[in-house]
Amino acid sequence: MFNKNYEDRLAAWRDFRDELEEAEDPFRKVIDFYKAAPYVSMHTDAWTQEMWPNPWELLNENQYDEFCTVLGMCYSLQLTDRFKGSKFEIHICTNRENSELHYLLYVDDTVLNWNNNYVHKSEMPQQIVPQKIYCMDHVH
Repeated sequence: MFNKNYEDRLAAWRDFRDELEEAEDPFRKVIDFYKAAPYVSMHTDAWTQEMWPNPWELLNENQYDEFCTVLGMCYSLQLTDRFKGSKFEIHICTNRENSELHYLLYVDDTVLNWNNNYVHKSEMPQQIVPQKIYCMDHVH
């Protein structure tokens, strides 16, 4: 999808979201989908929510740093009927042991983007400490 022009990316993204509606494992599917995104080292200031691209700007810019990948996962799931009642949060966390920064997507009690996987929030290591939590309003 990511190597297409904007209009074709828009259509492909819609098809992908339709697939998520019925997917046996939508979290695995959305994680794998964004692994194919064109990666850039830094694109968006994760600490300033007002600067975040909306779903269509993100798709148009087509540049995904570690944070924008999580943002794309969030928008993809939010824009499905399947997850319309779910609570979405983006957590910016640090690892107390090595100071690594992590961008995590919480969908209800599931944490996405932990080691390219997803886990129940109770399975998150204690050394991963939230620095900032953003409650994500549903997009339309």
